Amino acid sequence: MRILVVEDDVQLAEMLMEALTDRQYVVDIAQDGEEAWDCIKVLEYDLVVLDITLPKLDGVSFCQRLRSPTSRHTLSRNTIPVLMLTARDTLADKITGLDAGADDYMVKPFEMPELMARARALLRRNSAATSSSDFGWGNLRLNSSTYEATYSDKPLHLTPKEFALLELMVSSGRRVLSRAGIIERIWSLDDPPSEETVKSHIKSLRYKLKDVGAADDFIETVHGLGYRLKQL
Repeated sequence: MRILVVEDDVQLAEMLMEALTDRQYVVDIAQDGEEAWDCIKVLEYDLVVLDITLPKLDGVSFCQRLRSPTSRHTLSRNTIPVLMLTARDTLADKITGLDAGADDYMVKPFEMPELMARARALLRRNSAATSSSDFGWGNLRLNSSTYEATYSDKPLHLTPKEFALLELMVSSGRRVLSRAGIIERIWSLDDPPSEETVKSHIKSLRYKLKDVGAADDFIETVHGLGYRLKQL
């Protein structure tokens, strides 16, 4: 899952990124509202952690823009959950944030375990609207809550990136995923790998899947385009 942290306090942004990355989320950081909007337009996010007091475009205005009816024609992701952070602790400020379209609201300073719990709750709520945390493709089963994977009930021992890649491929079905598209979806903007890294992960996945009984072509190569899962 990919999370956008919008925070102009560099130290706090780095703390949030470290805490979320430790929990296997892909995290991007934007330091102002306009930069965040540029990210939202080109990448798919599962959650936005949004400060209210931001340069260029404040958090309330960002949230209003995200939720506006106009955005529905150009931005299909305007229903993405938003966790708003602020130093303002009055009831009026909270109402303003929620009315702007935030799904939850936390006052600084906050305890990191509580923020993590609220983030998980929003992510669960959003994913529950579309699918179960347990899903799969043929004999392959994935659980996005426990990060466990099996093939024909045999455990698959995957690295976090391998799990994320397989999760992306399952959710994409027969749609072909280019190497560049895979990088965009499961790596941070601050640390994009080469396309050779994607090839290495695909090779490792194929080896591990074959080891538990999957066909050699469970992950197909569509030459010149990318990868997809074998037709069921």
